[in-house]
Amino acid sequence: MLALIYDVHGNLLALDAVLADATARGADAYLVGGDVALFGPWPEATVARLRELRPATWIRGNGERWTADPGAAPEPVRPATAAAREALGDALVAELDALPASAALDERTRAWHGSPVSDVRSFTPEPGDDEAELLDGVRESQLTFGHTHLPFQRISTTGAVELVNPGSVGMPFDGDHRAAYALRHDDGTIEHRRVAYDHAAVPAALLERYGDAAWLAGPLHRFTHARLEGS
Repeated sequence: MLALIYDVHGNLLALDAVLADATARGADAYLVGGDVALFGPWPEATVARLRELRPATWIRGNGERWTADPGAAPEPVRPATAAAREALGDALVAELDALPASAALDERTRAWHGSPVSDVRSFTPEPGDDEAELLDGVRESQLTFGHTHLPFQRISTTGAVELVNPGSVGMPFDGDHRAAYALRHDDGTIEHRRVAYDHAAVPAALLERYGDAAWLAGPLHRFTHARLEGS
């Protein structure tokens, strides 16, 4: 059984809770779906914990890409990528940036961070106008992805592809602070999971580590409210 772990964002407490739950449920393999370190208070410890997982398939998210190339990130995010790079070190940043953009989970399923088109464009719980474009050329019948931090599962507008977003382990955006991940059973069925942990400790740890850094406003809102700013 495969644990689908996306968007941890340096939140070691959430990751530990998810890994304990996945172990208890019988998970014996892992997909690490990108955005493992950026924005959180424990970037290096989070990566170290994930690297202990065996066997594990890793793919790159926009967080890894931005940390390796801050100029590619939106300008407000660049100070956060600098902080993550300093914590991880150049060698590990380069290693994470070199991860593949996607991975086959079996003959019918492929994992991406955002979508086959982009690591910053993804599917939404309700179909968007660009869904056909995001699926152009897809031959698989099931896709897993993250990036939006919103767990859901549905059939595409084309009727041909099952879309699976396990949600975010470390930074959910649906107002539910519990860590989100999913289990992919051996028959291909998906079980969405939510796991409680001490979420209030995360913004406190972020402030303790980075003080009054200007870039903290966004991550603090997200960790505190489990929502994007303005939502």
